[in-house]
Amino acid sequence: MSGSTLLKETGPREVFCGLTSIVWLHRRMPDAFFLVVGSRTCAHLIQSAAGVMIFAEPRFGTAILEERDLAGLADAHDELDRVVKDLLQRRPEIRTLFLVGSCPSEVIKLDLARVAERLNESLKGQVTVLNYSGSGIETTFTQGEDGALKALIPLMEPSQEEQLLLVGTLANAVEDRLFTLFKRLDIPKVASLPPRQSTELPTVGPNTRVLLTQPYLTETARCLKDRGAQIIQAPFPLGVEGSKIWMEAAAKSFKVSNSLVQTTLEPLVNRANEALKPYKNQLSGKTLFLLPESQLEIPLARFLLRECGMKLLEVGTPYLNKELMQSELDLLPENIRLVEGQHIEKQLDRVRHHSPDLVVCGMGLANPLEAEGISTKWSIELVFSPIHGIDQAADLAELFARPLHRHELLQKNNKLFAQV
Repeated sequence: MSGSTLLKETGPREVFCGLTSIVWLHRRMPDAFFLVVGSRTCAHLIQSAAGVMIFAEPRFGTAILEERDLAGLADAHDELDRVVKDLLQRRPEIRTLFLVGSCPSEVIKLDLARVAERLNESLKGQVTVLNYSGSGIETTFTQGEDGALKALIPLMEPSQEEQLLLVGTLANAVEDRLFTLFKRLDIPKVASLPPRQSTELPTVGPNTRVLLTQPYLTETARCLKDRGAQIIQAPFPLGVEGSKIWMEAAAKSFKVSNSLVQTTLEPLVNRANEALKPYKNQLSGKTLFLLPESQLEIPLARFLLRECGMKLLEVGTPYLNKELMQSELDLLPENIRLVEGQHIEKQLDRVRHHSPDLVVCGMGLANPLEAEGISTKWSIELVFSPIHGIDQAADLAELFARPLHRHELLQKNNKLFAQV
């Protein structure tokens, strides 16, 4: 990507905060509970993002910081101890309790690391208490998962065992499929982080090879590297091409023969390419503008350009870790306009100037753009959907074809109404 245009922007941003990641993390680890230390606004955000009914009993909640807490008139530590005690009495099945910092708790300098340490001493092994920040002051919403996984790493036992570690939350069905494929490739042991039970953490050591499934796990990758693990450099498993190279990189790391790799993957690739054809016909030649929000933007741009024939006008990403993203950048052509960071007014001006066929953006921007006649795709939907792996390539393409199809139908209906 030596000739690409890389710009950096700073200014007003439009992103969700890291608390949103609780929605997919709590589904992944049913024995864990996520307790947000924040305001009523934090509670409303999580409830809205999760779509939880008022009668449901999810594995997350909010310890509400009232005005007295924020003003320093009450002891937030005592109140938090009481909330945790009541929670554990009501939910004795909890094995790992995450204390999740928010903007309000960080503004009043509430030291959740100290709170977690104190609670671990008082609970005496009944529950493991961890903490991380889900604040949106400096981060974007996917970085909440990065913080949660980073908090788990110190609990991972050391090991010399040779293993492949898939890092990043995947849908269970997708992960099961990947485990089956790696088993066919004769990779001896495959584990995942986060695990499906928070108490069944994988081991880590110098013979652990890490294959990242998500591009936003910068701190998690660094901490695993500090524990001796080896990070496998590869594109991310989105689309046929990216997923194939991703699996080939793992196989090469374990010295799996090329013939076995091709025999295993070739039927999958052929079937996936056939399934992609109808969506490629819909997407080919359409212009695409990706606003920064999830850090999935660069792998998505690579997939939509190379496998679906879309034309990239601009690829925005909140943060760019060139070390983790180099394999993706190498697959992009030199004339791509890549923007790190965000100045929302300037980027919206460019969107209006180019008038793209499709904009990938946050929910807060989607409705205003739709009102201006521009089709949009929510970034957050891509995190909740099972889109990873060769088998899911057509499903991933359909997510982008759907809003374009909807836009075409609306235009036809508008024309009919105008004639009437």
